[in-house]
Amino acid sequence: MRENPVKRKLAAGGTSLGTMVFEFASPGIGRIAAGAGAEYVVYDMEHTGWSIETIRGLMATTRAADTVPMVRVPATEYNLIARPLDIGAMGLMVPMVESARQAQTIVDSAKYPPVGKRGAAFGFAHDDYSGGDIVAKMESANDGVFLMAQIETRAGVENAKAIAAVDGIDCLWIGHFDLTNSLGIPGQFTHPTYLNAVETVLAACRDHGKTPGIMVGDVATGERVLEQGFRAIAYSGDIFLYQQALREGLDALRASATG
Repeated sequence: MRENPVKRKLAAGGTSLGTMVFEFASPGIGRIAAGAGAEYVVYDMEHTGWSIETIRGLMATTRAADTVPMVRVPATEYNLIARPLDIGAMGLMVPMVESARQAQTIVDSAKYPPVGKRGAAFGFAHDDYSGGDIVAKMESANDGVFLMAQIETRAGVENAKAIAAVDGIDCLWIGHFDLTNSLGIPGQFTHPTYLNAVETVLAACRDHGKTPGIMVGDVATGERVLEQGFRAIAYSGDIFLYQQALREGLDALRASATG
């Protein structure tokens, strides 16, 4: 089984920078992201409507690049968690995690016995269609999969320490927009209630040796959250990066044309 350098780096206390993909299900998108220096790419199934067949193609092409392919699944359900792993995902992000019990379901669904309850199939995409010792493969897969529990509700914050205490959860990832919605302060990322919630999650991560993660839309915000202690950072996503670069170029040319 492939080693997961992102998990290894974060487990050693380092920082890992990646990005998210929501729209461009191109065979080249993972390699483009890798070429730009993304250490991981999270492909979103929660908000995009992408099917498992789309994700299957993205996993195959991204595994050919020098980056770690991950998937945000739509919900905490066994079939939604195990299937992306079988087709090659090396990490999973699970939304709306609100309890230790839910976090344990994620671990049980993503890891092979005796750690979890993931169904076994070998010689498939996740082990590069190879033979070998299946016990060693299961141990390697259990060690390598990177599991992110998204904290994006009031209940998730209240139970952050219990969630972080679950063995097998590697990262508490703040879903900042949903979290402000749940707290009744939509989009108010400087509001004391939101900042206190963030600190609660950071403290849970520190207490239990877990990685805090978040997505940022610009470099300044990224620098600020790094100072706060976040170590897994997704820098923006394909839609926003394309739109921003296109807008900046067109605005500059339009200004020249009218000037």
